[in-house]
Amino acid sequence: MYRVIKGLVLTESRCWDPDSERSYQDLFDKLDTNKDGKVDVAELRAGLTAMGISFRKGAAQKIVSSGDKNKDGGLDFNEFNKYLKEHEKKLHLTFKSLDKNNDGHIDASEIKQSLEELGMDITKEEAQTILQSMDIDGTMMVDWNEWRDHFLFNPAHNLNEIIRYWKHSSVLDIGESIAIPDEFTEEEKTSGGWWKQLAAGAMAGAVSRTGTAPLDRAKVFMQVHSSKSNRITLLGGFKQMIKEGGVASLWRGNGVNVLKIAPETAIKFMAYEQYKKLLTPEGGKVQTHQRFMAGSLAGATAQSSIYPMEVMKTRLTLGKTGQYNGMFDCAKKILRKEGIKAFYKGYTPNMIGIIPYAGIDLAVYESLKNAWLSRYAKDTANPGILVLLGCGTISSTCGQLASYPLALLRTRMQAQERNLYSTMTGLMKGIMANEGFFGLYRGILPNFMKVIPAVSISYVVYEYMKTGLGISK
Repeated sequence: MYRVIKGLVLTESRCWDPDSERSYQDLFDKLDTNKDGKVDVAELRAGLTAMGISFRKGAAQKIVSSGDKNKDGGLDFNEFNKYLKEHEKKLHLTFKSLDKNNDGHIDASEIKQSLEELGMDITKEEAQTILQSMDIDGTMMVDWNEWRDHFLFNPAHNLNEIIRYWKHSSVLDIGESIAIPDEFTEEEKTSGGWWKQLAAGAMAGAVSRTGTAPLDRAKVFMQVHSSKSNRITLLGGFKQMIKEGGVASLWRGNGVNVLKIAPETAIKFMAYEQYKKLLTPEGGKVQTHQRFMAGSLAGATAQSSIYPMEVMKTRLTLGKTGQYNGMFDCAKKILRKEGIKAFYKGYTPNMIGIIPYAGIDLAVYESLKNAWLSRYAKDTANPGILVLLGCGTISSTCGQLASYPLALLRTRMQAQERNLYSTMTGLMKGIMANEGFFGLYRGILPNFMKVIPAVSISYVVYEYMKTGLGISK
């Protein structure tokens, strides 16, 4: 167990002291062996090895790539100096987030607590063994200097980076609005990087939903119009929609679906932070069940705020050519014909659906994460893109499978202009009587078909947006 944890968190290194006579300039001069005024990957790798500083595979390349602003393949002194100073700032934020009692030192109990927050249980003895590999002066505590020395030339291999790799994020957008919100590290909150991550996630969701909008419209079309007497296949649904409104009609309702991402994301994040504070004892850590409860309440708060847009999205999606002249025209017609209550049709099944979706999604993701960490995490905490996408896709699919009947009830209630079924239970009984149990799963095929492309598109766009916003290099 210790070997796995050590491989995840630590590196065996005896680093130089930036405060001694070997300043950044001295170090740069020593690394610049050919004296061309810049340090390239080979020089950095060879120089650090000669100095007895061990570092992970690819670390030298990452350092040069991160600091090389003029893209000439090496770091001049200004780039080298700037990179190390910026990296020190990040390390200091990480150190402060691990120093739970703010005494300027990290002890074994704080190491243990931080790893437990990742879902990794270790013994006190294992935590002490981990601490010893960083503890230079033998005090069984790590101060800032020891922490900095240990990690300065091992970028992106500290506890916060592991958290960032494995954060179960709604960045993996599948068009559903009931996922657990994003959770940010103390470093991201302090540096202001959280709002950039939210912006990147919102853009990723917009592109993802636009790319999978035809499948989403097919799902809604089948949920409402398909029945035992009127069986609609996926291909048949596409043919009907194209025949009625042309190819462009496949994106009907997508505008409002994209517009509601930004306000919902912001409200969900702010509410999530407040609910976590309310549910967690003063100074205590957030447990998985508290994270689930806070996430569910935040989802309910955000959904309540933007729910009228959900109803309009359904009406626009199902509308025929010329029926509505945009979102505002749709809102006016609903208000005039059905009153203000119409904007909250299907609200009850939607709120109930948050619980099974978020709970199962989070539980499955945590189980898959822990299984991967315990079985495969020997040399790095980075699971790779495919593992992250796989975990996100499987957990989202399981969550959808559990909550889909409630989603179908919500959509049918949103769609009906006349209250044929005024209650959720009445509608469910009607579907069960007329269509059987599987009637509650109408349209699930296009719903499942859109998961993999939606997750993949949102992940790729998110990574590009992070680079564009300066979150990552």
